[in-house]
Amino acid sequence: MKAYNPDKNVRTLVTPEGIDLRLRIADGGSRVGAFTIDLTIMIATLIAITYVMGFATISMDDGGSEVAQAIWLLFAFFLRNFYFMVFEMGPKAATPGKRLMKIRVANRRGGHLTANAIFARNALRELEFFLPLSFVLSVMFLPNQGVDGWLTLLGLIWSFIFLLFPLFNKDRLRAGDLIAGTWVVKSPKLRLSKDLSGAPKPTDGHVRYVFTPSQIDAYGVKELHVLENVLRKNDPTTITEVTSRIMQKIKWPKSDKDPDKTKSTDAASLEFLNAYYAALRGSLETKLLFGVRRKDKFDKR
Repeated sequence: MKAYNPDKNVRTLVTPEGIDLRLRIADGGSRVGAFTIDLTIMIATLIAITYVMGFATISMDDGGSEVAQAIWLLFAFFLRNFYFMVFEMGPKAATPGKRLMKIRVANRRGGHLTANAIFARNALRELEFFLPLSFVLSVMFLPNQGVDGWLTLLGLIWSFIFLLFPLFNKDRLRAGDLIAGTWVVKSPKLRLSKDLSGAPKPTDGHVRYVFTPSQIDAYGVKELHVLENVLRKNDPTTITEVTSRIMQKIKWPKSDKDPDKTKSTDAASLEFLNAYYAALRGSLETKLLFGVRRKDKFDKR
């Protein structure tokens, strides 16, 4: 049974490799802060382009000015619609605002973050934010446009439903996240406080765990990174579960001497996991010297 975690923002995510990872959902303040930073960057960029185009059209005739205006509108369109997509499709899966707030976009099912998911979550931003914002501003600054009062009220309700939608679900999902199967999680920088390749040495004077080449080759670089993350978090429940899955995957033989009966289950699991991590890392680094890089467990090299 998994230990109860009192932090309501923590979620357990099972990766395609079958490893449990605990992620922390980004809080509302971080998301609002990140979006405000990104919006400020977009506005500043648009203002800069406006000044540049303004200086460029001073000496132009009417035809040149119209072309410049068309270019400005095209740039504004791409900035508004593709700013978030371009950055979130990158390796960090985060815009500059998200990176400053130490959050990122992730797949709720634990797989890779696909381009289709990024497109879906950001395409809906127009309906969630920009259109409601335009409607609210038009009501505030252009109140006498002959719009029926009930229609205005319904429009405002529709706008605020989308704007406040993340406040009414425990994972703080936008409508775009709900459709795309994504969420926004904390992405703090890891402190490399110790070298995990230096696995703890057994105290009985001999190497307890010796792995065959086939057992080591069961995983690749991707799984090595996941395993390193598990060891750094040092959660006993996760370490025990991951150890059990690795033993099953590599068909580790069970005997009276394994695991060590003189140690607790958690300590024995940690020792095994450190030993396997060191063996896997050493094997992959050796192969890399010869130009062989095994990306993951499905890579047959």
